[in-house]
Amino acid sequence: MLRTVEFSETSLIVTLLTRDFGRVSAMAKGARRPKGPFEGSLDLLAVCRVVVIRKNADVLDLLTEAKLHRRFRGGEKSLERTYAGYYVAEMLRLLTDDHDPNEELYELTLDTLGQIDGTGNVPIALLRFDAQSLRLLGHKPGIDDCTACGAEMTWGRRVAYSLRAGGVVCESCKIRQHQLISVRAEVIELLRTIQAKDAAICPLVDGGQYRELRVILNRTMQELLGKAPRMQSFLPTALH
Repeated sequence: MLRTVEFSETSLIVTLLTRDFGRVSAMAKGARRPKGPFEGSLDLLAVCRVVVIRKNADVLDLLTEAKLHRRFRGGEKSLERTYAGYYVAEMLRLLTDDHDPNEELYELTLDTLGQIDGTGNVPIALLRFDAQSLRLLGHKPGIDDCTACGAEMTWGRRVAYSLRAGGVVCESCKIRQHQLISVRAEVIELLRTIQAKDAAICPLVDGGQYRELRVILNRTMQELLGKAPRMQSFLPTALH
């Protein structure tokens, strides 16, 4: 469950991320009744088994059944875990399209929420979620060759990262770029590891590396979306 919006005295409009159909927006009639048909399963970030009746493009789908599988309980543990869960929900709403399934993204989401809802390291879990989401949705930062001209990069201690070009740029191209971040080469190598297809876990990073990675991913998301996500300002600013 990514979002619920009150529609009437008895109904909700819900947004879900599903394994088979991608993001789905649907009407849940009677969901606000005390003894409604959904038995309290439509909480934010809850994992449910659902029955949805598909409608045409001009009408919301209809959610007819939802059986709770797992409730998100991060809010019972810390505010940081609550905000992290809200961030994941917001990014999935902003980055995905209705009826565009991506099973890997769905599994990544379940794994990330499991880390946040359990005892996982929240800052590290969110780094991996952002990097892998960008890869799975075709927006992976370019960190091999120059993203402006395609030339082979000459690596020094620091490298220029262009938000407009979407990745690293060479010395010749960086003078023509307006939105640059100066990043340590070791941080780019960490990003390469985190966004790799087979990256099951996030590598160990120190506090300085975390801050640089967080800046790259935050600014990349802002450039991609054309705005800063609301929950981005609530992300952890340091490792712990």
